[in-house]
Amino acid sequence: MTGIPAHRCRRRPPYFHPVPLRPRSDGWTLERQCRFLAALYVTGSVSAAARAAGMSRASAYGLRERAGSEGFAFAWDHVLSAPGTRRSSRPKPDWRKLTIEELFRWVDDGLVQPVVYRGKMVGIRQKPDISALLRLARRGAGLPRKTGAGS
Repeated sequence: MTGIPAHRCRRRPPYFHPVPLRPRSDGWTLERQCRFLAALYVTGSVSAAARAAGMSRASAYGLRERAGSEGFAFAWDHVLSAPGTRRSSRPKPDWRKLTIEELFRWVDDGLVQPVVYRGKMVGIRQKPDISALLRLARRGAGLPRKTGAGS
């Protein structure tokens, strides 16, 4: 393979929140989202990455435009930008507008990252979303509120 290696012209996929979707065998599962980002890192082509994930290019762009896909779209842009250039900031959620159910989903699902080794995705790394957990604790979700002066 002649050319510039992927690690010289692109960044590795970062941790991201997977796009929340209904579970379907032929849809964008968590593994397919990670496989797409790993293939995008290796090839630099959206069409080739979508083929590697077993999906179409149009469905990849459709997934990027869905509600709740800000983390996936950031990871996509991050992978395609060259190291040391175009430092885009991670999307900042408006914590006031997040529902408690969505915060619980972020805590349960956590953050994911595809692990790429020698040009192939070998696994999925997961870690908890501590910021969502702290926001949930700050809101006092599920705790009874004390009311009145005598309580």
